[in-house]
Amino acid sequence: MNKVEERFKQLVAEICQENDWIIVAMEVIPDHCHLFLNGLPTDSPSDIMARVKGVTSRRLRQEFNHLVHLQSLWTRSFFVSTAGTVSSDTINRYVEAQKTRG
Repeated sequence: MNKVEERFKQLVAEICQENDWIIVAMEVIPDHCHLFLNGLPTDSPSDIMARVKGVTSRRLRQEFNHLVHLQSLWTRSFFVSTAGTVSSDTINRYVEAQKTRG
């Protein structure tokens, strides 16, 4: 794991702890990440993603000089889905398997 990835994961953990969100699974892939978490019903998915993207972008750019020149660390898009009838174990296995996919 490189230093940016390690720090990104720490930041996400801090953000989630501050907001009472529970990380079930997280995998970072060079061009995106998979984050499976339990959020509060009062927090909208778009608010959660805005917080995660905003804080991580700002802090990573402050801490890693080679990221400063990038116009943005994130795109404006994201995918959100509820677990519905799929078990947490199934989603967790999917997220964990993403790092090994080619």
